[in-house]
Amino acid sequence: MKYDLIVIGSGPGGYIAAIRASQLGKKVALIEKYTALGGTCLNVGCIPSKALLDSSHHYYDAVHHFEEHGISVEKPSFDFGKMIERKSKVVETTTGGIKYLMDKNNIEVYEGLGSFEDNTHVRVSKKDGSFELIEGVNIIIATGSKPASLPFIKIDKDRVITSTEALKLKEVPKHLLIIGGGVIGLELGSVYNRLGSEVTVIEYMDKIVPGMDTDISKELLKVFKKQGIKFATSHKVKSVERNGDSIIVKATDKKDREIEFNGDYCLVSVGRKPFTNGLGLDKIGVEVNERGQIITNNNLQTNISNIYAIGDVVQGAMLAHKAEEEGVIVAEFLAGQKPHINYNLIPGIVYTWPEAAAVGKTEQELKDNQIEYKAGKFSMRALGRSRASGDIDGFVKVLADKNTDEILGVHMVGARVADLIMEAAVAMEFRASAEDLARICHGHPTYSEAVKEAAKAAWDGMPLNA
Repeated sequence: MKYDLIVIGSGPGGYIAAIRASQLGKKVALIEKYTALGGTCLNVGCIPSKALLDSSHHYYDAVHHFEEHGISVEKPSFDFGKMIERKSKVVETTTGGIKYLMDKNNIEVYEGLGSFEDNTHVRVSKKDGSFELIEGVNIIIATGSKPASLPFIKIDKDRVITSTEALKLKEVPKHLLIIGGGVIGLELGSVYNRLGSEVTVIEYMDKIVPGMDTDISKELLKVFKKQGIKFATSHKVKSVERNGDSIIVKATDKKDREIEFNGDYCLVSVGRKPFTNGLGLDKIGVEVNERGQIITNNNLQTNISNIYAIGDVVQGAMLAHKAEEEGVIVAEFLAGQKPHINYNLIPGIVYTWPEAAAVGKTEQELKDNQIEYKAGKFSMRALGRSRASGDIDGFVKVLADKNTDEILGVHMVGARVADLIMEAAVAMEFRASAEDLARICHGHPTYSEAVKEAAKAAWDGMPLNA
């Protein structure tokens, strides 16, 4: 069978690329080695983690916040099995929705492992040992990533686990040790902390969420400590040992002293790595870098002209929405259009509570690049909407060019900032100034007023409610 486009991998990047190409008149095939479509994000990443975050948040509110709202309940309890069951149903519904979209858009789905025979033919190897050979004028690699580890750690998927196993545990850990204070570690740590686990986060860098603005790191650290999560930053893990149901993590602190941590589960959350196993890239000569990422040009084209790569297998942030945009870019490029993507304006989000979100440059990046800037910051505590809901932690910070007032970066911690950050992204896409944002009438009372106030603080230094 011959297609205009073959997409290998059905995660957010792959299935979106397939849909957009089909919309633009291409005959498309999608290859997925698992029975469920949707890739890491829908099956063992974004969607199931948010389901557990929401369930645990409801329970946490019942225990800690209902009373202050005048709501009396008997001592709240939870059924962890039902939480996991609900999570699985959310995943099943979502992945089923992808199957519907494939049918709706006349996309042929092949279940099996896709590997290159040459630059236009892909073998689809099935579980029963049979295979099909299909041909594509163009091919997109969208095979995503897998959890990374440290070379001396043995992941047994029982007590020493990755994020995949953390989403389907049979019990709530008594003491969960988390190696890595990035987004995944903090989100899953929040889930189990809310459900009663003692949680200790061990981070190599001197701050959590190291890639985000320092003010976000400081605010989240303060809030999470208040919630009961323990942190050991500037700690280098040396070993992870299992003794029955006990886990011992040994690390050295910044003074080179050996510190021992004891728990019953250890989540290894040190990032993710590109997954290209079985593709046969070497067979056709697709170039990869030292980190295993496929090398592409600005059109996401590899060194083989008809083969493209998107998402976690290429350079850049490993984010589902970044993969989606890249899928659209390739599909439209192949249709003769002139799409664009601004990698500086891809938002980064932490779905804890409070949430954290950012777009554009951090203060440190502006300093490192010797860009003159001004900063405006507004506390969520000063908002009427925040006081009404009880969500008073956090802030919005707007960074603007000192000379032109153009917005260069926006950083937030607070309730619903995962949604709020898009106001900043839209403004920055159209090169808005801090004054532009400050002069837009925002609804009252809303969390979004913090954006207006922070923008005004950056523009003229005079927020109205601070």
